[in-house]
Amino acid sequence: MKVLFVFYVPSGGMDSINRLRCQQLRNYGIEASCLYYYWGAGMQNKADFPIFITNDDLEIKRILDTGGYDVIVVTTDHMSFPRFRNLGYTGKMVLEIQGYGPKEVARKKLIEAVPYVNAFASALLNPCTPHIAALFQELFPHIPQYHIPNCFDAEAFTYRKTIPLTYPVIAWLGRMEDNKNWKEFLYIGHQLSYYVPDLQMWMFEDSNLSDPDQREQFVQTIKALDLEPRLSLFSNIPNEEMQYYYSAIGDSGGFMCSTSKVEGGPVSVLEAMSCRCPVLATNSDGVALTIKHNVTGKNYTLGNVSQAVLEGLSLIKDHQLRETIRNAAQTRLRAEFNPHVYCVSIIEMLYNI
Repeated sequence: MKVLFVFYVPSGGMDSINRLRCQQLRNYGIEASCLYYYWGAGMQNKADFPIFITNDDLEIKRILDTGGYDVIVVTTDHMSFPRFRNLGYTGKMVLEIQGYGPKEVARKKLIEAVPYVNAFASALLNPCTPHIAALFQELFPHIPQYHIPNCFDAEAFTYRKTIPLTYPVIAWLGRMEDNKNWKEFLYIGHQLSYYVPDLQMWMFEDSNLSDPDQREQFVQTIKALDLEPRLSLFSNIPNEEMQYYYSAIGDSGGFMCSTSKVEGGPVSVLEAMSCRCPVLATNSDGVALTIKHNVTGKNYTLGNVSQAVLEGLSLIKDHQLRETIRNAAQTRLRAEFNPHVYCVSIIEMLYNI
């Protein structure tokens, strides 16, 4: 069987998800490829399967005609369905939702998608995100729905021994846009530094995708909080290298801070857990399914910076709890997000439709 995964741009979580599942599905006899409409920084990462970058109809038609795909899985872009049909594709199509950001945006977009899904989709797919699953049930009760956690290869992307840092680091990863809530991370770091004077803050982003207005606000906020001496900004680090950064952060006594307002199944959280880097996260849909408070990480209430600071301080100061969390996070990751479980579930969906 041949499958094509489609998304706008290879970057961040979607690049990681698509690379891993294409590689893993091959072990089960599924030939998988990716189509992106535009170039993205994820193209610097290694791939040993076909990746196409084009938004030209003639080029896409050629890819579809020669590819012989049994199923196309489109992430987010429901408008691709009639486009692919008009280009002559006659196989099955699946709409996957990894996340839209704010819940009101998710509802609006999925309402817009109703006629397209009803006309063209053979199934719906999402990584067990509660608000997306609820919208699927409400808006598409007659379309087969598959709720499958994103897979993760904890053997390939895992803890790496690094040169110990002499200061604790807290880290953030995402795009400079509102839903990723970068500003809350800056306030958390600013307040936490009163208790941890040598604290350093690392932020990882794809600068190609930042919102210009958000970027300007970011610069102004850094200056207002006087964070320049302790803040380091990294753009487009190759994914393979991130395991060394996560490992170093974990060993420094620090943690990763996920401040997003709404998330689906963020790969960055799984990556940090695999590298023994504790995670402090907002108690939002997809993240809450992975981070169990004081068991596999720590949660705080969105917007409650004081609570986040207290929980973060606990991660830094309570060494016994920290080690318990690091161990439990790795164990849960390997049990519930392993590639075999994911591939079996995806293959079941493919053959069912």
